[in-house]
Amino acid sequence: MATGTVTSIGSSTSNVSSTAAGMAISGLASGMNWTTIVQELGQAERAPETQWQAQQTAIAAQNSAYSTITSDLATLQTDAQNLLVPSFFDAVVATSGSPSVASASVNSGTPVGNYSFDITQLATAAQMNGTSLVSQVLDPGGDPSTVTVGAAGFASPVTAGTFTVNGQQITIATTDSLKTVFDNIASATQAAGNKVTATYDATSDKITLTSGNGSPIVLGSATDTSNFLQEAQLYNNNSGTISSTAPLGHVNTSATLNTADFKVPVTDGGSGQGKFTINGVSFSFNASTDSVQDIMNNINASAAGVSAAYDPVNNKFVLTNKTTGDVGISMQDVSGNFLAATGLSGGTLTHGKNLLYNLNGSSQQIVSQSNTIDSTSSGIIGLSVSALTLGNTTVNVSSDTSTISTAIQKFVTDYNAVQSYITSQQSVTTADGTVTPGTLTGDTNANGIVTSLRSLAGTVASIAGTSGTVKSLADLGFQSNGNDNTIAASNTSTLSSLLTTNLNDIKALFSDPTNGLAVQMSTYITNTTGVNGTLPVRTADLTQQSTNIGTQITNLETKITNDMNQWNSEFSAMETAESQTNAELTYISQGVTNGTL
Repeated sequence: MATGTVTSIGSSTSNVSSTAAGMAISGLASGMNWTTIVQELGQAERAPETQWQAQQTAIAAQNSAYSTITSDLATLQTDAQNLLVPSFFDAVVATSGSPSVASASVNSGTPVGNYSFDITQLATAAQMNGTSLVSQVLDPGGDPSTVTVGAAGFASPVTAGTFTVNGQQITIATTDSLKTVFDNIASATQAAGNKVTATYDATSDKITLTSGNGSPIVLGSATDTSNFLQEAQLYNNNSGTISSTAPLGHVNTSATLNTADFKVPVTDGGSGQGKFTINGVSFSFNASTDSVQDIMNNINASAAGVSAAYDPVNNKFVLTNKTTGDVGISMQDVSGNFLAATGLSGGTLTHGKNLLYNLNGSSQQIVSQSNTIDSTSSGIIGLSVSALTLGNTTVNVSSDTSTISTAIQKFVTDYNAVQSYITSQQSVTTADGTVTPGTLTGDTNANGIVTSLRSLAGTVASIAGTSGTVKSLADLGFQSNGNDNTIAASNTSTLSSLLTTNLNDIKALFSDPTNGLAVQMSTYITNTTGVNGTLPVRTADLTQQSTNIGTQITNLETKITNDMNQWNSEFSAMETAESQTNAELTYISQGVTNGTL
């Protein structure tokens, strides 16, 4: 019985222990919702955070406002820095009285005034025209049966298709020999009753079509698909005999130099080390691997100052100076014969022309190698005139008052932007009886900026060396509007008039190194927004405050977490103990009832 009792008690104890872990469920044994109590205790302990977070929000709003002010001040400082440079007020603008004759541009410092130009000759570029007919003839052997149409030295490749002679359609393939084409012309036209005979003369390098009965030959139709007639330069002339209008052989610019159909074969000295010079610039070539176009590209991209081109109409090469004026072109074959084979070394120089003009009615003719007249020839510093055609034009150089006016008005506009923004951040609002201060209401830094800017804008400066007519923004027509810290133009014509009549005083008002408004404004903004300025220092201080508050919140949250864990642990232990007590009471009660105890 005793053993049974011990076993029973041990079993009951084990059950109580196992159940106790589950008793952590709030109030399961005690009937008390202690989890809610713990949460409420934690929330009560968290009460200071609400105020701290509100402080952080206010700080963030202040820093955001300061950031905007800093940005607006930077814009205003840029305006001031433009106006504090004395040379800015020396800006001038040039206007051509006859834009079709010449255009004009000008740099700061050019003397104002009117300058008359009478252009009597425009400048042109010199050209070296190589000798004509530098290619071999279309059929050097004079045997049309040995010349394949597709490989012949026409100006452009002949395309396969059809062409028409006297209404008869002839089909041509690029693999046909020239004789085959001639035979097909004769066959087709003979069947129509008027045989047209085609022949080739190697001496003249031309094809001739002859009508059998002497009637006019009619070439081509709208349905032709081959360009043979065009490449053979055969065109209607209302007669019974039509010959090519020009020799047919051409240089093949895409072929290598030694296969490009030159009349005089190009050689590189036999070693692939060909060389020539143009205007002292050296060019190397390999006749077996370099094409004619390769060499022309090299010349055009070089520092030789010329452009090389092949003229297929006249079958010649041309060098053109990239600059105008009567200057020559020098060249020499060093190794190989490129310049000789292309006809350039035996060519004729077409002299370029210099620009000729008279200035301000003078009878003395002035020369310029370029169509752009600058101080080198005219002696007018900073003025550039581009001649477009012959004729007269007067160039007016005047102060660029429009640019200066725009800069001053932008300075005022951006000044107002700073003042208006700060005012908006200091405004107090009232709604439903609740008064809400602005983000920067009462802020000493913002107040200081407003006051300092207003003081600078209203300064009346006494600047040596001026007439004293312009001593402040008010003299330019800018006055306080009487409602806030902004200023506005009270008379829009005042600034325009003074820029024309008293530019020197306006220049001094802004750029005087000691008392200049723009100089003082830029210095003040630097002191306010610079590395050690009042705004960076203030924003750094506010940022640190926010960081410190964040640390307080983190530390409090850590404490609350620890406290809540402790409370949960204590309530859980209480729940476990009460559950165990209840289990033992139940065991005893059952034992008494059953008579086992």
